Amino acid sequence: MRVSKFLGALIACLSALPVTAGERLQPLTSRGDLLGWEALGRLDMRGTGFCSAALIAPDQVLTAAHCVFDNNGTPIAPEHITFRAGYVSGDALAERKVNRVVVDANYKDNADGKISGKMIPHDVALLRLNSPISTGEADPFSIHVDPQEGEKVSVLSYGRGRSEHLSWQRDCSILQRGWGVLTFDCNVTFGSSGAPVFVRYGNRVRILSVVSATGETGQGQQVSYGMELPDVVAELKRRMRVGDRPAVQAATGVTRIQVGTRSGGGAKFVRP
Repeated sequence: MRVSKFLGALIACLSALPVTAGERLQPLTSRGDLLGWEALGRLDMRGTGFCSAALIAPDQVLTAAHCVFDNNGTPIAPEHITFRAGYVSGDALAERKVNRVVVDANYKDNADGKISGKMIPHDVALLRLNSPISTGEADPFSIHVDPQEGEKVSVLSYGRGRSEHLSWQRDCSILQRGWGVLTFDCNVTFGSSGAPVFVRYGNRVRILSVVSATGETGQGQQVSYGMELPDVVAELKRRMRVGDRPAVQAATGVTRIQVGTRSGGGAKFVRP
């Protein structure tokens, strides 16, 4: 209850925050544009839609948990999910089926397209591919461990109206951090669910968060929400390695980003 109240206050106070990040997105429409981003891909769910996702190991893909549930809140069978690395206009650098899905044990899906603030920290899923993608094809990303308010980040995602190529917002920011939730002024839309939020670490980039949900400030400007990843991803990797029955259950809630091409569209939206 305490966590829920805190998150409610966190979301409410965002109405006073200005959104300063530019709306301009850079489309990555050629193989040359994708250099260094080959481990990003589109996650296609048969008969349901698509999300964005990223390789964090040769055979493991990170995305949002709500991406792997259908419109009724039912888990999607792994064999109905395909990861297309470096996807551009119908062609992928590497394409793999999924053979196992592990969802954060505390995540509960809600079929009404909403996600509660307390679910955002758990809106994470790890997918195992039926065969590894070589590092020569796509070099997996590492996880960043120390997010800071005000830190500059970037987002690359597929989305409604731009589902055939990645779009890159080079410069947005972390507005707030608390109770495992990160708030960004990044431009996301339907289909952007599961997209990695990157921070630069030396000469490389690392994944800071995964896009989960969107909301609006009091001025009607959009903000997006993600979660802190290190502990969650470490546990998902442990479960993937040792084996267990993933706690995939059906539940309430900021609007999450809807999966692309579902009725209406991928990030969920925050429920007040």
